[in-house]
Amino acid sequence: MRVDVQGQGGYPQAGNADVDWNSLGRAIWRKKWRIILPALVVAVLTAIGVNFLTPRYKSEARILIESRENAFLRPEAEKSGERGQIDLETVASQVQILTSRDLARQVIRELKLAEKPEFDPVLRGVSLSSVLFSIIGVSKDPLRSTPEDRALTAYFERLNVVAIEKSRVLTIEFQSSDPELAARVANTIADVYLNLQQSAKREQTRGASQWLAGEIDKLRDKVAEAEGKVEDFRAKANLFVGNGNASLGNQQLTDLTTQLSTARAQKAELDAKSRLIRDMLNSGKPVESADIVNSELLRRLVEQRITLRAQLAEQSSTLMALHPRIRELNAQIGALDGQIRGELEKLVRSFENDARIAGARVETTIATIDRLKRQVAATGGQDVQLRALEREAKSQRDLLESYLAKYREASARDSIDATPADSRIISRASAANEVSFPKKTPIVLIATLSTLFIAATLVIAGELLGGGMPPAPREHPARTSASVAMFDVFRRKKPEPAAGLAASAQQSVAIMPIGELARMLRRVGEAGRRITIVGAARNVGTTYTAIGLARALVQQGARVVLVDLAIGAPNLSVLSANPDAPGIAELVRGDVSFGDVITRDRFSRVHLVTAGRLGGEGASILASPRLAMTLEALVRAYDHVVIDAGAVPEVPVESFARLAPRAVLVATDLSHPATLAARDRLMAAGFIDVTVFLGAPRGPDAVAASHPAAA
Repeated sequence: MRVDVQGQGGYPQAGNADVDWNSLGRAIWRKKWRIILPALVVAVLTAIGVNFLTPRYKSEARILIESRENAFLRPEAEKSGERGQIDLETVASQVQILTSRDLARQVIRELKLAEKPEFDPVLRGVSLSSVLFSIIGVSKDPLRSTPEDRALTAYFERLNVVAIEKSRVLTIEFQSSDPELAARVANTIADVYLNLQQSAKREQTRGASQWLAGEIDKLRDKVAEAEGKVEDFRAKANLFVGNGNASLGNQQLTDLTTQLSTARAQKAELDAKSRLIRDMLNSGKPVESADIVNSELLRRLVEQRITLRAQLAEQSSTLMALHPRIRELNAQIGALDGQIRGELEKLVRSFENDARIAGARVETTIATIDRLKRQVAATGGQDVQLRALEREAKSQRDLLESYLAKYREASARDSIDATPADSRIISRASAANEVSFPKKTPIVLIATLSTLFIAATLVIAGELLGGGMPPAPREHPARTSASVAMFDVFRRKKPEPAAGLAASAQQSVAIMPIGELARMLRRVGEAGRRITIVGAARNVGTTYTAIGLARALVQQGARVVLVDLAIGAPNLSVLSANPDAPGIAELVRGDVSFGDVITRDRFSRVHLVTAGRLGGEGASILASPRLAMTLEALVRAYDHVVIDAGAVPEVPVESFARLAPRAVLVATDLSHPATLAARDRLMAAGFIDVTVFLGAPRGPDAVAASHPAAA
């Protein structure tokens, strides 16, 4: 078994039991020349070798991918909407075009790179080494490939096209032993790339024009044929068109309907006038109507009567009723009233005659409308066929007009060469002044440091494996006044006797902080997420150990919740930021919700769940299925769930083995029978791992005094 001793208070106090670092350092110093001399030799050889390498100069040109279409020359279909955005896939596609073999061949032919020894090593002559390598199959025989293939191979070895991140800029890098040639090749690649784009767009436009021309000729014949069918069917079915592109029958029907409405309104008006005047005549009332005013004769008669009445009124003031003058005036007024009444009767008869004429016109118009309706209904089917032919002719005509507009646009764009490339050069390459390859200083430095590292590794391995270094003396740790913790991981196996456990404690030991236990739990992953802290007896520091472990896990970046299930002596509420908050007991009974029981440690970022008000129901709470569901929910929300379970003799450890199958047993004496019995009981209860943690005795008051530094 492995027994390590941990102290909760500080740093390592004893050296490693297997390696004496001081002796190892002295051995390395004794053999320092075995490390330095190879490094110096490699440094000199590397410095000499890099001077024999042919220097290369790198030049770069930059291209911006963008739409350079003139807004006034843009196709009509694209003016109303937004043009497509250039995405990352478009930029990556342009990189592939720049590195294509077709573009490379054009650049090689334009600059005659195949005629330069740098791009065709065969021009310098075939070396013996290349012949030997080709014979044994290490390299390809250069004489079996064409000059263009050899130039392409050298071209692509020196070319590098990079898309700058988060931009639409492409960098064309080219290396050559001639700085002027490197700049010329980079600029030629950019120019050829732009020319290829323009040529592709011109070919596309020219191809579209040719296709549209053929389609337009076909559509002209279709349009003429469709319009001829429309006219022939209209003449055959007598479906002529009037104003507003409406059929003649429908237009006549509309006109007659308007006339009918006008005649009915006129008849109603005349009937109303004649009836009104006759009612006035029958009642004996004076007739006052706008139509009377419009009659010149009636107007004169009314004016004469008014004049005579005025004279009668004037004479009546001085003359008697039987006076001849008065009698004369009355006779004249009576005669005028008879004339007015006669004229009104004539006017009434005139209105009545006009009303009868309007009624006859209404009847005639209704008869004509009925006849037209029957005629229109009879030609309804033919009208439907005519509209279908008209729609077909219109669709063909619209398609022809659309093709004509596109053809004119394409022809105009082709004639004025309005096809700019969707890229532009924003930085042309220039001849470099500094060598790009080889970088002499970095190469020498890397080779030297690598040799130093390899030589030092070999020396250290020889010392460790060759037995040249004596083992370091082992130290036995002494118990200090601070809490000393000892842990031993027991797997599921047969328990050892007390003597064996006590003897094993004398083996490899080291004093380390409690954080080592936390790191061990972090390393084991899922198996270290549920931990039960249980004491061999009361007051052995169980709660203090649980607090310290939880805080150590939090300091290592974990999310930790500490649950108080020490039913016999719950103590965690004194550390809670809300000591009166409900706990596990209330949650299991269903009195509170899940979020009400989680509080915070006052001195750290640890979350706490207290025991709550047990009320003598501790055993039933531990056996409740709601408790298992609660812990399962906590495991999903936190990285580690630490349970303070109390003392082994007082709790049903089998229940805790199901809830949190990894146990930390806190004891004050490793060889005490109670410790051994507690360990055996935990293993028998079903705990997968049992870690024995040796701590100093502590009373309940020590929990309240704990703070983050103690963990």
